[in-house]
Parts: sequence; C-alpha cells; structure tokens
Amino acid sequence: MINKIVASMAEAMAGIKDGSTVLLAGFAAGTPEQLVYGLMEQGARDLTLVCNAGGRMDGPIADILATGHVSKLICSFVRAESIAGQRFAAGKLELEIVPQGTLAERIRAGGSGVQAFYTPTGAGTAIAEGRESRVINGRECLLEYPIRGDVALIDAWQADRWGNLTHRESARNFNPIMAMASDMVIVQTKHIVELGDLPPEGIHTAGVFVRRVLHIPG
Repeated sequence: MINKIVASMAEAMAGIKDGSTVLLAGFAAGTPEQLVYGLMEQGARDLTLVCNAGGRMDGPIADILATGHVSKLICSFVRAESIAGQRFAAGKLELEIVPQGTLAERIRAGGSGVQAFYTPTGAGTAIAEGRESRVINGRECLLEYPIRGDVALIDAWQADRWGNLTHRESARNFNPIMAMASDMVIVQTKHIVELGDLPPEGIHTAGVFVRRVLHIPG
C-alpha cells in the first residue's frame, strides 16, 4: 500500500546530505516554515538554498541563513541589511541574484527537461556581464540554464496518502514547479484527506512527484 505520510519531522528530514541543493517554496504565502526549522535541526551543512525571497529581515529563511548551514543562496532579491546581505558582505555566503520570472522559469525548466532557454530579462544590465547572449527577434536575450534540487520543501493545504496535493490560493506560487524539479520532495500539510477526496482536476501537485508528507495542523 502506498502511504507517503511520515510520523515525525526526523523521518521527514532523514537522508538530506551535506552539499544538497534545497528548493524552498513560498512567496509571502506558501513557505513550509516548520520544514525549514526541521532542516536546521537535522543539521545538513554546505547547502545551496533556492528561494524567491532570500533577503527578508526575519522569519525562517533568515533564521537558517544565520546558522551558517547555507553556503550559497539563489534568490530574486536581498536587502543589504538582511542576514543574507550581511553574510554576503562578510564573505560567508555566495549569492546569485536571479530576476523573479527568470527564477521561476529556470525551476520550471528543471522539472520539464528543458536544457536551456533565452530570455530578454536582464540583458544590458549588470546581470548580463560575462553571460552568453544572442539577438532574437531584434532583442538581445540571455542564455539561462535550468535549476534542479536534490530536495524540495513544499507547503500544501491538503494531501492524501499518495502525496497528491492542493495549495491554497496564492500559496500555489512556487510549490508545484519546485516539486517537479527535485529528486526528493518533502511536504508539510495542514490537512490530511482520504484517498479519493481530492478530485483529479483539483490536484495542483501530483503525488508522483512527492516522497514524504508530514501533517502539521494549522
């Protein structure tokens, strides 16, 4: 019987290795906060963290950056005064800034088998320095490569034992594409439902992408 529901945070985090690339979903809503703290407790180090909002002043992302477990951050913005900005300035964090839409598309490409793509976003700016480009339809475009994760930490509103998920409203953001672009997908969900309760057309992330589900009631 397929049952992806795990009993504890320790079981959910088991096997995450030093040096892993971790995709962390969320954009204002939809961040699996408890899984971030579980990852901190699990102790894996030298992580590459991929998230949209890496430059926040506080919250779970700032907290895990402060531990020193993350050696590289790929995100769409960083404030100089944030933990990320401070660690970068001190030479303790490698930082890659990627425009938000490009970040989403690189992750989507990672889950879809797209090996590279061109986009005009960032052309002619500091982001383009040293980058391969070409003119397409009269516009300069940068070559971008996909992002895949060893692990994705995902938030869900509902899940069944097969790992089929729904994401509530704007919490849908990065969750489905990050699930597709990772080798091991770990989910925190507010609600566990019976198999068959989720109509096929209402499933936002299919269970085939999911490895583990942890019930954290809201």
